[in-house]
Formats: sequence, C-alpha cells, structure tokens
Amino acid sequence: MNRVGGFLLLAAIVFAAPTQAADLTVEVRGLKSSEGQVHLGLYDSPETFPGYDGRLDGADAAITDQRADTVFKGLKPGFYAVAVYHDENANGEFDQFIFGLPLEDFGFSNNALAFFGPPSFDSAKVKVPVEGVSITINID
Repeated sequence: MNRVGGFLLLAAIVFAAPTQAADLTVEVRGLKSSEGQVHLGLYDSPETFPGYDGRLDGADAAITDQRADTVFKGLKPGFYAVAVYHDENANGEFDQFIFGLPLEDFGFSNNALAFFGPPSFDSAKVKVPVEGVSITINID
C-alpha cells in the first residue's frame, strides 16, 4: 500500500462516524401477582415474530409490586417488537391449555391484541430512535 492509500485508510478509521446505539426500556404493568418472573422477547423481523428461535434478544425480569422492567441496550435505531409473558409458576415455559389457549398472561408492544393467534409484527412494532425510547406493555 502506498503512502496515500495508508493515509486514507487511517483517516477513514479515525474520522469514521461512531456507531449509534439506542436503548429500549420496557415496562410491564398489570400483572396479577408478583410471583414468578416475566420473560421478554425482542424482535426486528416480521418473519420471526414472535417465535422463540427468532428472537433478536431475550430477557427475564423480576417482578416487584406486580410490575417488571427491563432495558434492551445497544440497539440500532429502527423498528422492534416485544412479546412478553408472565411465567407465574416459574417453570420457564409459556403454559397453554388445549388448542393452545394460554394459561399464563401475555402481552405485546403497542399493546397489540392477539386474536386467534399473535398479532402481526406491524401492529406490535415500535420505533426506537437514536435517543432511545420507553414503552409500557399492559397485561390485564
């Protein structure tokens, strides 16, 4: 590499714009009890939402006073959807009855409604800007 090429490479590294990372704070409210924990899944794709294997990230949040909070850090600004469930019996599973009817409370970002299945990614997505954002998911 010649001197000019080396200088240009060094300048590109030194003056490169820093990668912008945003935080998504998720507040879960309306839990029936403070037993167990809340499991959260973060998604950035309609193709994988809300499957367990398609999560971009996941978190388990402790419950205090029937509320749970968590923060997904270092996200690229963009659109994301969150799925949560209250694992009240702390068995690590989303318990379901016959025909897949949920036995545990659940919710989605944008408080998107589930009707004979989960909501679409588009109805649950939230915009996460560079400065970050805080959302509330109500489980009632």
